[in-house]
Amino acid sequence: MLNIADTLRRWCREARPFALATVVGVTGSAPLPVGTSVAVDEDGNAVGSISGGCVEGAVYELCRAALRDRGAPQRARFGYSDDDAFAVGLTCGGELDVLVQRVDPRDHPHLADALDGRTAAVAVAQVVEGPGELLGRMLFVDAEEGVPYGSLTGAARRAVRVRAEGLLRAGRTARVEVGGDAATCPERLSVLVHVAAPRPRMLIFGAVDFAAALGRAGAFLGYRVTVCDARPVFATPARFPDADEVVVDWPHRYLARTGVDTRTAVCVLTHDAKFDIPLLRLALDLPVGYIGAMGSRRTHDERLRLLSEAGVTDEQLARLRSPIGLDLGARTPEETALSIAAEIVADTHRGTGLPLSRTTGPIHHPARQERGEGAEFTPITWLAS
Repeated sequence: MLNIADTLRRWCREARPFALATVVGVTGSAPLPVGTSVAVDEDGNAVGSISGGCVEGAVYELCRAALRDRGAPQRARFGYSDDDAFAVGLTCGGELDVLVQRVDPRDHPHLADALDGRTAAVAVAQVVEGPGELLGRMLFVDAEEGVPYGSLTGAARRAVRVRAEGLLRAGRTARVEVGGDAATCPERLSVLVHVAAPRPRMLIFGAVDFAAALGRAGAFLGYRVTVCDARPVFATPARFPDADEVVVDWPHRYLARTGVDTRTAVCVLTHDAKFDIPLLRLALDLPVGYIGAMGSRRTHDERLRLLSEAGVTDEQLARLRSPIGLDLGARTPEETALSIAAEIVADTHRGTGLPLSRTTGPIHHPARQERGEGAEFTPITWLAS
C-alpha cells in the first residue's frame, strides 16, 4: 500500500471508506512486487496499479463489489491465460495473489499516521492468510513510540509484533509466517508487513567530479545523498546541487557520528590512503548495506594490504566492492556513476549484474535470500547528520 500512501493518507484524514486490493503473493514473473496496492473509493476514484495494466479492470470490479457488499476480505488469483492473452490474466507469465478488503478509516484511526514515513519508520502488519475473523486485520508498530496499536489482540498481536519490529529495523517490506504453535500463537498466520521508512542514505566520500554525477544518480534512485570531504574548498553545496547535504569533515570522523542502517550505501571515491584506510576500517565494521571504493587494481591491492595491517579481517574485506562499480566500460563521470548505481541496485536485490539476454528464468524473480531473513537484526540509528 506504500505505493499509494499519499492518496490513502488523504482519504483516511477525510474519513472516506475505500476498497484496498494488495498483492500478497507472486509466482513466476510479475511486473510489481508483493505489497503493491490499488485502492478505489466509494465515488469510483481509483489509484495505483498492481500489474502494469494486465488485470486492473478485474481488480477494479472486485474493489467496487467489496465497497458495495461490505463483506469479509476476499482472495483472488490472476494468472496467464493460455486461451486468450488479452483476457484477464498476466501475459508476462506470472501469477498474482490479491487480497481485497473494505477499509473504513474510522476503524483504523492510526492508519493515516502510519502511512507517513517521512520522519519516522512505521510498520503496518496486515494479515493476508489465516482464520476468517483475523483476515485483513492490521497492527501498527512505530519505531519511536515502540507501542503497537491496531485490531490484532492476544497471542496473535504479540507474535506479529515481533516479526514486524524485525522488518522495521531492517527497513523493508516482506511477507512472513507467524504462529502455528502453542508457545507463540495457536493460529498460523501469513502477514504482509509494509514498512514506511525515511529514504535510505547514500554517503559519498570525496568531493570530486565523480561524486557530483553519483549524487545525481543517487537522488534519482531515491537516496538521501550526503557528500563529505575534509577539504572545504571542494566540499561546497554549489558543486553538489543534487546532494541533500554537503559536509566538511574528515570522512572517518563524520561516519562515526552519523546514523546508518542496513540500507545505507557507502561510496568511497577519494582513492587516497590517508582518507580511505581509517574510513573503510570503520565502515567495514558497521551494519551498512553496501561499501564500495574507487581506484585502480594497483590501488585496490595496496588498499587491501593496508586494511589487513590495520586489523581488518578477511570476512570484513569480503564485503568491500573494489574497484567500485560494474564493468560497463565507463569512462566519463556520468558513465561511472551509472556503473556504481547499477552495482548498488544489483547488490541490494541480489541481482547477477548480467544482461537479461544471458540469463534464464523469470525476469521479475522473487527476491533472493534477503539480508537478515530469519536472523537477528541490528537496530537502526535514526539520526540526522
